[in-house]
Amino acid sequence: MMPKKHGVNWANRRKFQTKNLWAGILFGLGFVAFMDETVFHQLLHWHKFYDKSTVAMGLVSDGLFHAFSWFATVGGLYLVADLRRQDALWHKMFWGGKLVGGGAFQLYDGTIQHKVLRIHQIRYDVDIVPYDVVWNGSAIIMIAAGFLLIRSAKQDSRGAGQVKPHAV
Repeated sequence: MMPKKHGVNWANRRKFQTKNLWAGILFGLGFVAFMDETVFHQLLHWHKFYDKSTVAMGLVSDGLFHAFSWFATVGGLYLVADLRRQDALWHKMFWGGKLVGGGAFQLYDGTIQHKVLRIHQIRYDVDIVPYDVVWNGSAIIMIAAGFLLIRSAKQDSRGAGQVKPHAV
């Protein structure tokens, strides 16, 4: 078994790398979906999940969307609790996954739901281009930052097995 470096169980982190990543992806996806639904659907009233029907159908679709976001969030947190129990929670890998999951949801929402399926737009009766640029641009930034964190976490893990001699 790999020795602990700075109190970190690197062997456990490596063993549970995928679980850490999926915990972050699920939590990030659920968190960003929850923020979208809370801010843009409920507080600002810019749109509903499904705008092409009645107000009642819009409310039902928002309720289902809200349930989906909470299931993803709770699923991610369940994985985090299990990782903590096994002394295998890897914060950098989790946060990388969180950014990738949140950014992927946002990019999917902004491209597939807004443009391809046209089930709703960010806003109506305004020039939508600036909103699309900010929405999709921030998603791409989150995904890129997440992949950089994941790569950095993997590099930390590789370097943990090397014992560096002390300078005399």
